Amino acid sequence: MNIEELRNKKAFICDMDGVIYHGNRLLPDVPEFVNWLIESGKKFLFLTNSSERSPRELAQKLQRMGLTVSPDNFYTSALATASFLATQCPGGSVYAIGEPGLVNALYDAGFSMNDQNPDYVVFGETRSFNYEKIEHAVKLIQKGAKLIGTNTDLTAPGENGIIPACRALISPIELTTGKKAYYIGKPNPLIMRHALKKIDCLREDTAIIGDRMDTDIISGIESELDTVLVLSGVTSREDVSLFPYRPKYILNGVGDIIR
Repeated sequence: MNIEELRNKKAFICDMDGVIYHGNRLLPDVPEFVNWLIESGKKFLFLTNSSERSPRELAQKLQRMGLTVSPDNFYTSALATASFLATQCPGGSVYAIGEPGLVNALYDAGFSMNDQNPDYVVFGETRSFNYEKIEHAVKLIQKGAKLIGTNTDLTAPGENGIIPACRALISPIELTTGKKAYYIGKPNPLIMRHALKKIDCLREDTAIIGDRMDTDIISGIESELDTVLVLSGVTSREDVSLFPYRPKYILNGVGDIIR
């Protein structure tokens, strides 16, 4: 495992929760790692499967923790979803279940909100989910709307433990309609291609850093990027053997790259 080869990469795509921060605290060595990225002239992108917050809100979250990063260095599953739908159905309409990060991304991509006969039902993480929204989404899909999910995460880390994420919340709609959602976020290689385009870098010059084997590492492998698993999040060294694929590097945290 040649860490120098990793350090020489031109670009880094980093997951956020479990890599950069946990909840509302920065993980060890993160400020030093980000300073190294900037001072070394590396291209970098913080890529998150969460669709709740806009890049500006994510930048402000890091700012509150003492880290200054431009909103241009963030990319979310909401932005990838909006971008994908804009190529499929320009100027279409959606019934969106999600937080402002998702709704604003859809507006910015030229979509209008429609709760009568939308082209799509688009689902992202939300804390304001209720039975009426499930019922209404089911009715719209039965009338012909297509179901889109921002990501396939079943769970997410919350302040007080594990909480249900997008795929767990969308499952009542899938089960009731018999229609499976198309999911945009990691591990779909589509979001990785969007990320590479955004930082204008070739896959062979880029590494992905993440803490999850089932999203970060597999999407890196499927997109032919070098993969870095950090043990600062949800995955332990023992967990790696449970999967039929391996990351190229296993590190304790991002600090191992700069030491």
